[in-house]
Amino acid sequence: MQASVAIHLARSVLTTVAAILLVFFFPIDPACAQPPYAKWGRLAMQETLKKYPHAEIVDYQHVGRTAKTPTTSEETFKLLLQEGNRRWALLVHIEFENQTEHVVQITYEEST
Repeated sequence: MQASVAIHLARSVLTTVAAILLVFFFPIDPACAQPPYAKWGRLAMQETLKKYPHAEIVDYQHVGRTAKTPTTSEETFKLLLQEGNRRWALLVHIEFENQTEHVVQITYEEST
């Protein structure tokens, strides 16, 4: 019985030490956990749901980032929406200032 308790305790200690070593040698950086466009993707979905309150977003794709002017960039997302039997694609373009990340404008393009 004592040997069983000792083995259990030893495993527990080893598991704890292993977890600490993993965190120490392979730290998780929250900034690296999400792609740089994640913030803009959330905004694209939030604003789309405001514009289309009865639609459901059924798919999401980051199309890419382009430079609009020397001081602004644009993130583009393709969302697949469904409302009842209607299903359509929506391109959401978010233009923002590079330095401040202030949103300049959001535009939408519907397609089938």
